[in-house]
Amino acid sequence: MTMITTTRRTLLKGGLAAGTLLAAPAIIRRRALAADAVTIHGVKSLSGAFASYGKFADMGSKLAIQDYGDLLGAPVGYKAIDTEGNAGKAVRKVQEAIQQDGARFFNGCTLSSSALAVGKEVDKAGGVFMTPAGADELTGTDCNPGTFRWSVPTYGAIEQTVRPLIERMPEAKRWYTITPQYVFGEALLANAKRIFEEKGIEHVGNSYHSLQEQEFSGYLTNAMGAAPDVLLILNFGGQSSNALRQAVNFGLKSQMTILLAWSAGLDQFQELGSDVIEGVYLGAQYWHQVDSPMNKKLVARVREAYGITANYPLAADYIGTKVILDAIAKAGSADGAAVRAALSGMSFDGPTGSETVRAADHQVIKDYYLLKGKAASAKADEDDLAELISSGKSFPEGDAIACKMA
Repeated sequence: MTMITTTRRTLLKGGLAAGTLLAAPAIIRRRALAADAVTIHGVKSLSGAFASYGKFADMGSKLAIQDYGDLLGAPVGYKAIDTEGNAGKAVRKVQEAIQQDGARFFNGCTLSSSALAVGKEVDKAGGVFMTPAGADELTGTDCNPGTFRWSVPTYGAIEQTVRPLIERMPEAKRWYTITPQYVFGEALLANAKRIFEEKGIEHVGNSYHSLQEQEFSGYLTNAMGAAPDVLLILNFGGQSSNALRQAVNFGLKSQMTILLAWSAGLDQFQELGSDVIEGVYLGAQYWHQVDSPMNKKLVARVREAYGITANYPLAADYIGTKVILDAIAKAGSADGAAVRAALSGMSFDGPTGSETVRAADHQVIKDYYLLKGKAASAKADEDDLAELISSGKSFPEGDAIACKMA
């Protein structure tokens, strides 16, 4: 009798608690029910101009979650946020996730403008944001305690493409640039001009274009008229593919050397094909043929899971997601401040080899690559589209670090 009475009281108590929870506002219910579960929110361009990039980025985050298993005693959750390639929509959706779901951990953003805005929102909420976006401001003048960046910034991308190409081709003294007119393009151009001035390169012209531009014939005509030794393409994604394809159709490969400083890597090369990229110099954050232990494992895992070869957006968002999870595990807590502290200064085995999150600015110190497109006849397999020319780490140091962490 006593046992039955005790059980009934327990049930009544549980029912009362459940009723109270059900009567609470939706945001409180969601937070209470998910208090012990870590959820990563993937900020991806799943539609719009950069959807091809976002698709692979989403695949990378999902695979990292799948491979990780339980964390803090519960399965890791994942929710994708489609930015639609629009900074305003990205910020609004991230704000909604923070306010409605209590979201704290975010990975992604294709556009630098989106990443800068999203990083500020996540920082205000006390969360963690890992991004592969390129603008120097992310770990420079606009840095904040909540933002971390895996990809090499525009400074390093130009240092590891423009500088080695100048050294490789000392006779090429005249350069022309094609630049998207937003924060990412302006940063690439500013860094290129700095090296031009240092090396005595004549910058014979620049063509700006909008983020919506897909027709580059006018800009290419301007470049031909300037008769440069090198055409430096500073846009990204579909725009860089269109610019490069149209340049080849105009016969520019026979008139000048072409350098695409910030390519999307393998998936972009596959789309363009050897006929387009043969002889073209290409900057890359990641290359599947890099001989590092973690990269070999990642390439094998991606082939197993998706039947494809790992590419840059997939690798970037895989490691970005995994590093956040590793930091949570290291902290032993999903508290934002504790995870930030665990991430700051952390070293890990990454796709490019040994990688370290620099405490001063939350920049991951890693290699950037200069590749050269191969002829179809030189390929060892269908994904052997480029040869590795050089690689290295280039980041502002000491007083040149613009970040003043709050």
